[in-house]
Amino acid sequence: MRFNPRIFFDQQTLRRFRAVLNRNKTFYSIFLLSVFAILLSAATLAQLPAQTMGEIQPPLSTRGAEIVDARKRSVLLRGVNWFGMETETQAPHGLWARDYKEMLSQIKSLGYNVIRFPYSVQGLRANEISGVNFEIGSNRDLQGKKPIEVMDAVIQEAGRQGLMVLLDSHRLNNQRIPELWYGDGFTEEDWIGTWTLLAQRYKNQPNVIGADLKNEPHGKASWGTSDRTTDWRLAAERAGEAILKVNPNWLIVVEGVENNVPGQQLKQHWMGGNLEGVRRFPVRLLVKNRVVYSPHEYGAGVFNQPWFSAIDFPRNLSTRWEKAFFYIARQKIAPILIGEFGGRQVDQTSKEGLWQRQFVEYLKQNQLGFAYWSWNPNSQDTGGILRDDWSAINQPKQELLNQLLPVQTMQAQK
Repeated sequence: MRFNPRIFFDQQTLRRFRAVLNRNKTFYSIFLLSVFAILLSAATLAQLPAQTMGEIQPPLSTRGAEIVDARKRSVLLRGVNWFGMETETQAPHGLWARDYKEMLSQIKSLGYNVIRFPYSVQGLRANEISGVNFEIGSNRDLQGKKPIEVMDAVIQEAGRQGLMVLLDSHRLNNQRIPELWYGDGFTEEDWIGTWTLLAQRYKNQPNVIGADLKNEPHGKASWGTSDRTTDWRLAAERAGEAILKVNPNWLIVVEGVENNVPGQQLKQHWMGGNLEGVRRFPVRLLVKNRVVYSPHEYGAGVFNQPWFSAIDFPRNLSTRWEKAFFYIARQKIAPILIGEFGGRQVDQTSKEGLWQRQFVEYLKQNQLGFAYWSWNPNSQDTGGILRDDWSAINQPKQELLNQLLPVQTMQAQK
């Protein structure tokens, strides 16, 4: 890099400088070196991503389209979904194969900084774990623990390793994802009551950063309709207020719906992917700077949506993403965190591979956070970052995600 003073000064000013500086060659050299150092420093800082600027210090909050830490520094959350607590097992999957501490260490070593941790209301009420005999594996310290106590152990170890945790109310029972936040034998009070229990339980666990209120509202779920029985936006406000009364430091993460949004521009969406309603009907909470919107996005390997067969695919994708959710960040209404995306194919020819590559580039260009679905290899439609042995890494998939990693880590807890 060669310093060109004409970039910064007009000709008359330059002549005056030269007249003075030519009388003092040493001063001239020092002057040029100083300016060069300043410019080099500025250029270097401009090139550094926000995630290299130091450790994250919870609690987190929001500032326009950004998530920020306690020191008001920008934070980029990029992590994985580690599921299982929401299933009949009622524990994170893979614990029959590996030590959970090793699993967390591997997540950290790959450059991720957050785990989205699904659970079911039924599972957290259960007294025992199903289908895992910890006496014969490497997790003997978990033997005899209730599901919620296993959650405690994983969260505490994640904190010791500098990993953040976003809790996700994935199911009410341990069988399926319901359309609404109540049903399957559970009431709204059960759903909110579980959230307030967790908010109190982890109030002094700084690495638990927030609540993803409900996984993938769909079907009857609406937004902005003012129907108390279906309007997900109103339910999110009720749950968010209850949580923040107990723990005002949590982020309140709100997914979209599938359809039923007055005036929506796109005809079809993924479950939880439709955030068009935020434009007219944002989530309102008394505690400000806590709401994060979280769409889910998938490729043709999960379901061959009409837009994957459009004549302008994959060029049509960015327009869809703008209308569905990214306008929220662009207009600085709130941050966007992609709660789920993933797929088996990452090649440059299949529909799913093209979609996944373009979405990774979109996340990179727009500095968006995400939780990849999934860490587990046993997700039937997407596979995982891990291979079926629960140890080896799916290298093509991880190499694609490496474009978005590493990100800054949280300060490790004692």
